[in-house]
Amino acid sequence: MLIFSIDDEKPLLRSAERVIGEAVPGSKILSFSDAADALDAVINDNIVPDVVFSDIEMPGMTGIELALKLKAVAPDVRVIFVTAYSEYAIEAFKVHAHGYLMKPLTTQAVSDELKALDLPYTSDPDKLSIRCFGHFEVFWKNEPLFFQRKQTKELLAFLVDREGAACSAEDIITALWNEEDDKSACKQRLRNLMSDLRSTLKSIGMDKILIRGRQQMALRCDAVDCDYYRLLQKDISAVNSYRGAYMIDYPWAEMAAAKIV
Repeated sequence: MLIFSIDDEKPLLRSAERVIGEAVPGSKILSFSDAADALDAVINDNIVPDVVFSDIEMPGMTGIELALKLKAVAPDVRVIFVTAYSEYAIEAFKVHAHGYLMKPLTTQAVSDELKALDLPYTSDPDKLSIRCFGHFEVFWKNEPLFFQRKQTKELLAFLVDREGAACSAEDIITALWNEEDDKSACKQRLRNLMSDLRSTLKSIGMDKILIRGRQQMALRCDAVDCDYYRLLQKDISAVNSYRGAYMIDYPWAEMAAAKIV
């Protein structure tokens, strides 16, 4: 998420940047002490933020004037005013501001305000993107990731479902081929899938998401961008995107699906 923070008082600007960073870890924050510079970044540099936290009473261009100009060129930008003066509230909402916070900013106030916005989620471009809701899908740089073997994707899905827990060969075989009698053939099949998974991830520089041990494998949960993991962390965009379907192609996923509320 890209956030602009605007305040002509530099100590308050630094404080706002720190508070916003605590409220939205992983976000990119650009700070401006001049509203005109922020507008210039949008119009001339094509740097369009998701959210703008702006003071109202500033020299040159006020926050109200900035909001009107921003909405003319970037109507989807959410503007949240930050001020020490409550009398601006009515004027602020006349320009369809998405929020109004009193100084000094607090982490909780910023977090609550952003949750109320219900912003569209933007995935981390440097992480493997994993979608568990509905059909299980894997993306790299917004493109589907393909494996040489069809069940390799199911192997990855199983590791995701286990939420970072170590999975033995027996765990995986039981889930993927529960009714198979020839365990020796299953073990060989699993070795082929593991090899395909490792080589495919290595080809995009993402093999680091796997933790491999003796006869065990696990997923580094913090190394992937996953809707299911974000839901477990109460991320509002993930909660809102869940429609009751979780990895619907895999019978073994029904247990986890039953736990999602």
